[in-house]
Parts: sequence; C-alpha cells; structure tokens
Amino acid sequence: MTNQGMVTRDVKQLVQHAKEMRREIIKMLTESGSGHTGGSLSAADIVTALYFYKLRHRPRDPAWRERDRFILSKGHAAPVLYAALALTGYFDRELLKTLRRIDSPLQGHPSSKTLKGVEVSTGSLGQGLSLSNGIALGLRMDGLDSRVYCLLGDGELQEGQVWEAAMTAAHYGVDNLCAIVDNNGLQIDGFCCDVMKIEPITEKWKAFGWNVLDIDGHNMEQIVDALDEAERVKGKPTVIVARTVKGKGVSFFEGKAEYHGITPTREEQENALKELE
Repeated sequence: MTNQGMVTRDVKQLVQHAKEMRREIIKMLTESGSGHTGGSLSAADIVTALYFYKLRHRPRDPAWRERDRFILSKGHAAPVLYAALALTGYFDRELLKTLRRIDSPLQGHPSSKTLKGVEVSTGSLGQGLSLSNGIALGLRMDGLDSRVYCLLGDGELQEGQVWEAAMTAAHYGVDNLCAIVDNNGLQIDGFCCDVMKIEPITEKWKAFGWNVLDIDGHNMEQIVDALDEAERVKGKPTVIVARTVKGKGVSFFEGKAEYHGITPTREEQENALKELE
C-alpha cells in the first residue's frame, strides 16, 4: 500500500490536516515539557503538503525502495515530523505522548535507529543538505526516479557546510533534490538578521546555480504549486524559500524567539487548542 489513499490536491483538506498537525505538536510538547515549539509550528504547513500530497511513501513499508526521501535537517523540529508520521499511519498517535522520554523512539532529535520512517538521524545543523546530496546521487546511480526533500531552517543557513552542499548539488545537476527553507526569521538567540545576516536568501541560492521559488510558507496553494514546479525542473536542484512565521497558528507564540525552545504550559495548551479548533 502506498500513500495514494491519502494524497489530495484539495487545499482546504490540506489546511485541515495542518491544523491537526499543529494540535498534535502542541499536545506532545506540553506533555513532554521539553522541545521546540516555534520552529515545529512554522513548518507544519510545509510538512503537511509533503506527507499528505507530494511524497511517495508507504507507511506500512517504510523501507520501500522506490519511496521519496524526506530529510529534516533542522532536526530540533522533530515534533512536526513525528506528527506527520503518526497521522499518516507509521505508528499509533498515542505514541506521541512519549516524546523525549528516555525509553521512547521519539527522541528530541529524529533517530533512524529507533523510529521507522526517519531516513537519517539529524540535529547537528548544517549537515542535512550534504546528506540529501548523497542520497539523491545514489538514487540516480540506481536508476530510480525517487526524489529527496530536505527541510532547512533559515538560521541553519549560517552554517558554511550548507553552502558547500549547495555548490555541490548545482555542480552535479542534482535535479531530484528539492531543498526547502523554513524562513521564519528567528533562531534561538533572536532575529537571524541580528545574529548573522542571511539575506538576500533568494539571490544567494540563484548565485549558487539553483532554481529558486519564493513563496508564502503558510499559503497551502502556493506550497503545493511550488512542490509541483520543483518536480518539473530538470538539470538543476530547486530550493523553495518559504516565508513563514515562528509559532504559526497560535497567536501568543507567533513571532517570538523565546518560544524557539520553550514548550507550552498546561494553560497555554488549553488556549492554543481552542485557537486551533
């Protein structure tokens, strides 16, 4: 069984899936008392579009050879990946309540050793795009038409290895690779522009030889259109610069750097879930 039964181009339905993802993120983080709220919520629409629309994957057969691969380079946003895996059928959503427990497969950063559906263990920022290059090139050598999607944080672009990987992907014409930047403008220490300026992002990727798509990362129609367009591009990799809001979906989390690595209180959970109804 593939994911074809869950695939939908119905934007309204995808928006509802994203709300459900956010509810599960809030609940698991509150239960854990530890984890990353802001960047998980900002990426929820992107990851929803991937798992419920674009990715070819088999929840009942995670090692399916012809699957598309998703690499969460910003591994600290693990809750958004866990929510997607649970809601698409990789495991029972009750397991989400065990986030970050010492005996849980749902560790603070994704581990391919403990959880099926996680392609590679991530968390050391800057490495995901290099991993994605290797996987994409390997798929090409094997004659498979599978694609690789790599989600990066914008603060992560301050890592030099990202740009080495960007140069490599363009040089080898890795057109089965799509990078997505969750460009919410904030990182743990504040605004990205204050910590280490990363703009102009689109011009930098273009200069490195990439096809660049600049979108509203919370507009589901723009997201699915960009994913479709990326798949049509040949001869070069594509990056989708998704302009997002840290903590999106919960008004009192939105745009606040302090919620990068702080979880909701029980009261905040109650109010957040009301907003997400």
